[in-house]
Amino acid sequence: MSSVPGTVAQARVPAPHLNAMPSDALKAIVLAAGKDAGSLLTKHLGDRTIVECVLANLSQIVPPGEIYLVTAGGQAPLANGYHHVVQESPLGTGHAVLQAAHALRDYRGNLLILYGDTPLVRSGSLLGLLNRHRLRQAHLTLLTAVADRPLPYGRIIRDAAGHIMDIIEEKEASADVRGIRELNVGAYVVEAGVLFHALERQNRLTDCVHALIRSGLRVESYRIYDQDEVQGINSAEDLARAEFIVEKRLFRPRRQEEQNLVTFGTGGWRAVIGEGFTMHNVRRLSQALANEITRQGQESRGVVIGYDRRFLSRQAAEASAEVFAGNNVSAVLLTEDAPTPLITYATSIRGSAYGLAFTASHNPPEWNGLKVFRGDGSLLLDHETRAIEIETNSLTPHQVIKLELDIGLEAGIIQPGDFTNQYVDAVEALIDLEAIRKAGLKVMVDPMYGVGQLTLGTVLTEARCRVSFIHERHNPLFGVRSPAPNQEALRLLASHMREGVYDIGLAMDGDADRIAIVDERGEYIPVNDILLLLYWYLHEMRGERGGVARNLSTTHLLDRLAHNLGEECYEVPVGFKHIVSTMQEHQALLGGESSGGLTIRGHILGKDGIFAAALIVEMLACTGQKVSGLRKTVYGITGRLYALEESLPATPEMRVAVPRRLKEMPAGRIGQYPVLRVSQMDGTKLYLENDNWALVRFSGTEPVLRLAVEADTEQKAAELVEWLRQFVRG
Repeated sequence: MSSVPGTVAQARVPAPHLNAMPSDALKAIVLAAGKDAGSLLTKHLGDRTIVECVLANLSQIVPPGEIYLVTAGGQAPLANGYHHVVQESPLGTGHAVLQAAHALRDYRGNLLILYGDTPLVRSGSLLGLLNRHRLRQAHLTLLTAVADRPLPYGRIIRDAAGHIMDIIEEKEASADVRGIRELNVGAYVVEAGVLFHALERQNRLTDCVHALIRSGLRVESYRIYDQDEVQGINSAEDLARAEFIVEKRLFRPRRQEEQNLVTFGTGGWRAVIGEGFTMHNVRRLSQALANEITRQGQESRGVVIGYDRRFLSRQAAEASAEVFAGNNVSAVLLTEDAPTPLITYATSIRGSAYGLAFTASHNPPEWNGLKVFRGDGSLLLDHETRAIEIETNSLTPHQVIKLELDIGLEAGIIQPGDFTNQYVDAVEALIDLEAIRKAGLKVMVDPMYGVGQLTLGTVLTEARCRVSFIHERHNPLFGVRSPAPNQEALRLLASHMREGVYDIGLAMDGDADRIAIVDERGEYIPVNDILLLLYWYLHEMRGERGGVARNLSTTHLLDRLAHNLGEECYEVPVGFKHIVSTMQEHQALLGGESSGGLTIRGHILGKDGIFAAALIVEMLACTGQKVSGLRKTVYGITGRLYALEESLPATPEMRVAVPRRLKEMPAGRIGQYPVLRVSQMDGTKLYLENDNWALVRFSGTEPVLRLAVEADTEQKAAELVEWLRQFVRG
């Protein structure tokens, strides 16, 4: 757009007709010509200048061609289609607004006026301001905020009925007025004719607002409640605070859902149902995957689509199948809910382009999501998920191609599939069924209302175990809790173990890719110990060779055991895809994580709670020992370490402040304990003496901060967790 220099003389307009109905037309003026104008146009807040941040928020509501940016003389105009207006002399904010009057001389609609030093005012707040102005048929509407800290803004004065009577600037306010907490943020919506007429007599915009309030016009206000929005930028300290606020906003738990974005974490895409997990996003994500298949010419390989028992999982799988069919990509749609490892297995044996499992794993019941597997059954790597995210979020509903489910089934491009028997056979081929049959074990299973009952029940029944189930029926609310097999969630299983005569209690999470156990005495056994027992069993009793891969939040007793057995232990970031890739690279025998996922060489390239449970039962049968006795045997080799974990709600402030504090902390000690080295592989891990360690990392699947430690004694572990807790809370 061309430059439009203006003068006061050009701004004279007729007096407005105050009884006319307010117009719905809208243009905007951004004031960036004050004493700090150079800073607004040059200093950055994130990847934009301060003024560019204001314009970016505003452009979500007002097209750039309807925005007039007022800058001081000598400032280079911005691109992007905004009108550029010059205020040659610094004669006040009212005079700055008048510089746009010539270009707007025939305009009689509404004007939205913003200051260029308030980049933190959200577009949603501006929309609320405009909506209130329209609905109340106001001539002037102000943006206000209530702040609990002193700020150099004008105070809003109201009468007993709550009507705005005046605005008193801070420097003109008495002590009593300064005690008023409702502030004038400095954003206004006003009829253009009303404003320009009043500005002919005022140099300051606020003086003009004073006059309009007192003139009998309809004056309204819209209040913002996020005090961060009030933060202006007039100093280096203000800029630093604004940078903190911007970073903090990036981590608000539902920000992605509000913007309708699909974002992958360490275990796939997960979101709250009805917020981010919608059929619209399911279809867009499926379209992005179909696009990649088409680019690679892999349509004939098709996809395998499965789902768990969560609310909307089956419907999401069907919607996804329709999209693949619409893109000429064949889809095998499972006929019933199934464990994630079964879907992984089916993807692998078919060599499909992708496997899709609609599940949110162990997340609370209000969540759902999608795990995407490559043709070999492994999870997509980070660079692959980033590319899929970008393409998904760029797609509009009109770019999604789909074919109705019934037509796709009739045409055969969507085929029903059932891989239960094949998967069970694959698990049983890796298990010594005959040894289990001879042992006559009695087993209690808690599938946590998930999808593990049928497959694990079939394996154990064919192994002639006496099997009892709890929480086996279909319940999409999972008993109104997260289907995560932790100690608290398995109290009923532990109670049954103590009251009955069972050899082992087995539990799986909602999609059956994670494992937990309770021993014959009803004691919950940490997953770290399960990994130790199975690695020892595979190596020493089965005679298999190879190292072990674990993530950095899993026990270092695996390192000790591997060293004792003449093998290597490999540490990787959290995310089972890292464990799998390391197992493949080093031909490791076992890979596992403290959260309950594990697999062995020669099985699927993913976590498998069904197989893990069967292998544990085989271990008991072949050793003739109980879990408590096996733990003593392995501890005799490794010694003891005591692990503790704690999860804290990850507020947006913590996501910014904690990494900063970790970077600035002295690396020498945690309390009284010396730190040998620090790793930033995934979060921050501090390595202490004698295989002790402490880890701080934000979860990639839930809005929580994980604290994890391992120490020589329970007391020391508790001290380390307390130190971390105090540290992250500042």
